[in-house]
Amino acid sequence: MPYRLSAALKAHSSDVRALSTPNNDLILSASRDATAIHWERAATSKDFNLASTLRAGPRFVNAVAYIAPTSEALKGYAVTGGQDSVINIFSLGSPKEEPDYTLVGHTDNVCALAVTASGTIISGSWDKTAKVWKDFHLSYELRGHSQSVWAVLAIDEERFLTGSADKTIKLWQQHKTLQTYSGHQDAVRGLSLVPDIGFASCSNDSEVRVWTLGGDLVYSLSGHTSFVYALSTLPDNNLVSSGEDRTVRVWKDGECVQTIVHPAISVWSVSTMPNGDIVSGSSDGVVRVFSESEERWASETELKEYDTQVANQALPAQQMGDIKKSDLPGTEALVNPGKKSGEVKMIKNEDKVEAYQWDSNRQMWEKIGDVVDAIGQGRKQLFNGKEYDYVFDVDIKDGAPPLKLPFNATENPFTAAQRFLQENDLPLSYIDQVVNFIEKNTGGVSLGGNEQYVDPFTGGSRYRNTAGSVPPSTSTSQNADPFTSASAYTGTNPQPSVAKILPVARFLSFKQANVSAMQGKLYQFDEALRNEISTSTLTMYPEEINAFDDAFTHLSLLTSSPPQKPAQLLTPVHAEAIINVLERWPASQRFPVIDLARLLVGYCPNMFQNSAVKERFYGALVKAADWTSPWDAPLSKVRETNTLLVLRTMANALQEGTRVDEPWARQYSSLGKNQRLGLASLVFNASCVNLKTPFDQDTCNLFLTSCMKILSAVGTDSEPVYRTLVGLGNVIYATKRNGSQLENQWKVGFTQVLPNISTTFPEERFRNVIQEMVELL
Repeated sequence: MPYRLSAALKAHSSDVRALSTPNNDLILSASRDATAIHWERAATSKDFNLASTLRAGPRFVNAVAYIAPTSEALKGYAVTGGQDSVINIFSLGSPKEEPDYTLVGHTDNVCALAVTASGTIISGSWDKTAKVWKDFHLSYELRGHSQSVWAVLAIDEERFLTGSADKTIKLWQQHKTLQTYSGHQDAVRGLSLVPDIGFASCSNDSEVRVWTLGGDLVYSLSGHTSFVYALSTLPDNNLVSSGEDRTVRVWKDGECVQTIVHPAISVWSVSTMPNGDIVSGSSDGVVRVFSESEERWASETELKEYDTQVANQALPAQQMGDIKKSDLPGTEALVNPGKKSGEVKMIKNEDKVEAYQWDSNRQMWEKIGDVVDAIGQGRKQLFNGKEYDYVFDVDIKDGAPPLKLPFNATENPFTAAQRFLQENDLPLSYIDQVVNFIEKNTGGVSLGGNEQYVDPFTGGSRYRNTAGSVPPSTSTSQNADPFTSASAYTGTNPQPSVAKILPVARFLSFKQANVSAMQGKLYQFDEALRNEISTSTLTMYPEEINAFDDAFTHLSLLTSSPPQKPAQLLTPVHAEAIINVLERWPASQRFPVIDLARLLVGYCPNMFQNSAVKERFYGALVKAADWTSPWDAPLSKVRETNTLLVLRTMANALQEGTRVDEPWARQYSSLGKNQRLGLASLVFNASCVNLKTPFDQDTCNLFLTSCMKILSAVGTDSEPVYRTLVGLGNVIYATKRNGSQLENQWKVGFTQVLPNISTTFPEERFRNVIQEMVELL
């Protein structure tokens, strides 16, 4: 039987980078949304449910592994590693906010993990080392690779394999190298044991290779058309692989017998279960299970929906090779059967180019997408063993080889430019030109575009705002050289006029979330309160549960794709229920209630329009953040979370024109990075309100005081400062537009503060908006 979709598990809000499937009822997934998720199969069905979300920090989680049960952890441990260079171990039987163990030793991103039968951990990192940990302590290091260690594999308790961006694989006996395997033409990304033969490896060279431990190449598997990221071995000792070509491929007896196309750009990870099911993790944030067993297949409706998702994909032209539309056959070409599973055929269907793939099991051509001209990058790029969204070629002078400029979309362009100039011993006076080049070729800089925070309880939302972009700096060439702004590196740098930035009138909103996960967490907390005698009086009353059910149903419809219109509106009665629970629940269990309020005030503002309800609502939010308590650093994690969500709720309320009189910025210096970003968003949204309905003098003074607090503190985080700066610019602009001026004390104060900001953040976006503000002052 062919493999077909069994389940699609949706809770991650970003790429699923790693998987572990130690038995038929357990899946561990790790994601760039800063979480790992523990999924368990329901006792009475084939379905998997989210059992717990594991979070140890705000950065990407890139690797996950499993330690078998012990007397201390009856369900075993999940092991995670990621961008923060730390390895965290969580007990699955009683997951807590903090990991049970934390292993510190790597100095860069931990991108690979494996575990032996006894619980020994081996980790691979961008710091070019692998490390072996026994009893949760470092035992020894494996040093010898010249680039990042992307893959690790335990053969037994003392022998390990490592694969690297230096294109080699090494076999280790404890910390000594026994063998080096060469042959791959690019970075080695995955390793898997092949019983009775040796092991398999996959690489960015699009090849899968099978080796003996003695170093002989048994055979190569060719079929992938791009990077191959992951490998796993089936119970019958055949292989499964996944990669950048959107596919999982099943290999039997050296041949590709099935190609499973995914509705995503990258299939980062693949794993196999003892029952033969295949699990994949993709760039769309979905964990998918595929089965050969018809009894575990999804319903016909779900299977049809999946096929439709795949067929509706847009495939970049460069991924499909050179295409000349006039030479392509029409739909009649699909009458002829394919020669082998996975064969791709392109046809011309009226004015479109469509790609089809032959499924030998079903004996039919399946549409896998429409071929389009690609815009920008279609896949991650490797440079010095690390992944980047972009790697630009920069020609410094004629006759010299180009220099490589790596950049990630989440980076500050100024930081990337500074690194490039320092590494290539170039004058720092070029920094503005390099930043301009990066911004021009990556779509410019937008308010909120670099946000990294993920919501604190389910991993179901990345809180991306929908703000409009600040216009990027202009240039005479679409792919301008960073040193001359010309398409060739000759001539002089033109001096283009800079587009005006102020006013920026579009609100920042925080309206994304995983509603079902939020609902589950809130009712989980209610049940926990109900089961304790000391807290049983705090639980929700039946009428409150009904109100919450209504709210979750309402939001599920509004946030569905496509959005659906609810049959009835929510009312102030629903708002009262939420306020009541928010006021009486303990601080540690408030956050899902606050987060629900964040969505409701953004999607259903009418339920809070009653003046008495509104006053109670804002009072409850202030209390929920413990705003009147002392702000002694460091703040507890509970208070940090509640404060952030309250600030985001207030920011959403402001976009509906609500006025807030609380001087939120007075404690700015006590807040963490994410809280400062939430506060700056609130300040910016307040300035958008002022563009429509001018502040009275008291409110204006309160706003300006908040801006002065934030801009005087500055710090090293550019985005909160930039949002506040643009908000201040909006108010200065509106004041002048209305034929008035700021009071002299404010003009003098901000004139003194702005030069310090220019020095701290010498980015072009800061320079441009400050220049406009100075002109307005």
